[in-house]
Amino acid sequence: MENMNVEVVKQRVIRKTMLRILPFILILYIVAHLDRVNIGYAALSMNAELALSAEVFGLLSGIFFIGYFLFEVPSNMILHKVGARVWIARIMITWGIIVVLTGFVQSAAHLYVLRFLLGVAEAGFFPGILLYFTYWFRKRERAIATSVLILALPIGSIIGAPLSTWIMDVVQWGGLSGWRWMFILEGIPAVVLGIVVLFYLTNTPKQAKWLTKEESDWLEGELEKERVESKRVNKTTKKEMLKDIKVWQLTLVYFANYTAMYGLGFWLPSIVKSLTENVSSNLQIGWITMIPALVGMISLLFMGWNASRTNSHRIHIVISFLIALIGFGASAFATSSVIMIILLSFAAIGLYGFAGVYMAYMTFFFTESTAPVGIALVNSFASLGGFVGPMIFGLVTIKSGMLLLAALAAIGMCTTIILKSKQPTVDANVKAELV
Repeated sequence: MENMNVEVVKQRVIRKTMLRILPFILILYIVAHLDRVNIGYAALSMNAELALSAEVFGLLSGIFFIGYFLFEVPSNMILHKVGARVWIARIMITWGIIVVLTGFVQSAAHLYVLRFLLGVAEAGFFPGILLYFTYWFRKRERAIATSVLILALPIGSIIGAPLSTWIMDVVQWGGLSGWRWMFILEGIPAVVLGIVVLFYLTNTPKQAKWLTKEESDWLEGELEKERVESKRVNKTTKKEMLKDIKVWQLTLVYFANYTAMYGLGFWLPSIVKSLTENVSSNLQIGWITMIPALVGMISLLFMGWNASRTNSHRIHIVISFLIALIGFGASAFATSSVIMIILLSFAAIGLYGFAGVYMAYMTFFFTESTAPVGIALVNSFASLGGFVGPMIFGLVTIKSGMLLLAALAAIGMCTTIILKSKQPTVDANVKAELV
């Protein structure tokens, strides 16, 4: 009878936490992703108006990640100290203001400064959310939770592509160009949601008034068991963690995916435009570029669910890289926008399928004491791929760029094969829940 009661509490807590946390966090990350990559759509008009060369735009796209890299670890340490509610609100409000200001730039120099500051402002948001998930979700639910989080990437593209290009084509208020209004209008939601975070987000289960004492005690007890187990199999000090080769292998794996994801994300509108002869508006390009994201969304959900069901995160990551390798390799030889989109949609199966599974897998390597720095460290070094990726297509041809992304996928796949962690056990009852 007691076991039945525990089972009822478990099911209720999992349902409550997922419904309370995941939809809201998903919305926040959709806004974050849109504000990070909308410069790719702005480039369709902005580059000509401000006389920006391909090399300059590549650097503009990537300089965000320099600021992001420098401030990510300290940001996560502050979040762990002051709590997610206050710090995530600060992050969102400041980045929203900077995006709005981007709509008033007059030169490349202005853009360099604001894109760098945007990286500084947003640093810590994503690793902070991953850290926040370790406060609320057991390992066995974490791949599903992170997959829902990463849904923001394809959803952001699906929403952002037509929305951003529509604003650019239609909104010309006050004599300002459409791309300027795009930054202004898309920066405001971050400020508004940052204020909402202060009232909605709960730092820990103990503070959750929407959980009963029985529910919060059960969840804290389960998480504490995992913390004890993690201390047994992982490095327990920051110094030991920094010497652990597995942490740097994790970084290389994520760097490979990050470089491909953001190199493609920033340049896809321009690539499609260069391969399409009969496009009359930016909006049409927007509709075309959202196709890979639609395909990726399905892959993301399936991979996250199946990795949790089978407890085979590493195998799923290897398969994801293999699919991306084939897709990018074949894309190098595409001669039309139709073929390019089909092949990049195939590559997107791997790119997006990787993301949710990897974010959960990465947390298995850290203890409660090393997680704030470890998660941020891996993410910050990998985020340099966000600088390298856009630079690739700014310096080389589309064919060479696609081949380089294929090579990165091969490196990521080989590194994952030799990377191992002690996985959490998944009993028959848990597998039944996931099915």
